Amino acid sequence: MNPDSILFSIIVPVYNRPDEVADLLESLSAQTDSGFEILIVEDGSTIPALEADLNPDGSWKVKGFENLRLKYFRKSNEGRSIARNFGIDRADGDYFVFVDSDCILPPDYIESLRKSLARHPVDCFGGPDAAHDSFSSTQKAINFAMTAFLTTGGIRGGKVSMEKFTPRTFNMGFSRQVFEKVGGFREMFSEDIDMSTRIRLAGFSISLFQDAYVFHKRRGNLKKFWKQVHVFGMSRITLELLYPGSMKIVHWLPAIFTIGVCGLVIASFFNPWFLLPIAVYVMALWVSALFETRSLKISLLAVAASFIQLLGYGTGFIKAYFKKILLRNGRDINEEIEIRKGKNEKL
Repeated sequence: MNPDSILFSIIVPVYNRPDEVADLLESLSAQTDSGFEILIVEDGSTIPALEADLNPDGSWKVKGFENLRLKYFRKSNEGRSIARNFGIDRADGDYFVFVDSDCILPPDYIESLRKSLARHPVDCFGGPDAAHDSFSSTQKAINFAMTAFLTTGGIRGGKVSMEKFTPRTFNMGFSRQVFEKVGGFREMFSEDIDMSTRIRLAGFSISLFQDAYVFHKRRGNLKKFWKQVHVFGMSRITLELLYPGSMKIVHWLPAIFTIGVCGLVIASFFNPWFLLPIAVYVMALWVSALFETRSLKISLLAVAASFIQLLGYGTGFIKAYFKKILLRNGRDINEEIEIRKGKNEKL
């Protein structure tokens, strides 16, 4: 396939995020490469993301973004994975690209994808994320926590990592041929890791495109961030049940960290020197964050966000491990997938 002829279909599931969608579309309006279409899928939103008129054929005509090749859909709420599959079924592209509604794309994002595919043709790809200058201090701190090697940045996979690179749906793409063989996303937590695993097991190639990054806002406060990473930890056990043997020692690290911190804090009641390892780690995080962000406020928030990320993930992992593996309590994962499968015709 000639890279110059590739059409990218950018598919975005949305649920009550009007402000975020506007920012995303503004960034897409500024792309240096126009070889893409956009599919916005409202998944049962009560607050529509875009002002649009209903056409006679049932499609929506969006106001304000006439310069974009934009398809806009509204459907009942069934989950983000089914919304993505809904978009795939209506996309015309050679590659399907997935970003979250809270992303902003650099002006050369599509151009970078095209150049990367020309240099290194691949079936599935993903890119990193970064913090935009306009983000709040908390968002920048959370971005550090999610990408730093001192936290779980290495587990997530990247240029320097402890695990194979696994594309995530805030910045992920794959060819039409992949979809035709593997099918769509499953409606489950960590559906992007599940999808990447199925793509790899089907024999397709996966690569990190380091230059094709996005600005990812993530959660706006630390409380929501805790809930998010706690679910991530629980879903790691779900993935192990789906793919026995897929869980490596690196996936245990946040749980080991959580147990270690709890043990050191308890031991410090008898001897305060037991807090020294925690203090050393806090200092390492702070220095690393200060060097990266050049901000005292953000670096201090980054320390808090890093502990929330590790402890939230670790407690979720431990909770699900005891419930689903040791106690064998709860619905079997394959049964759970089958129950949700009826909503998803592409599985």
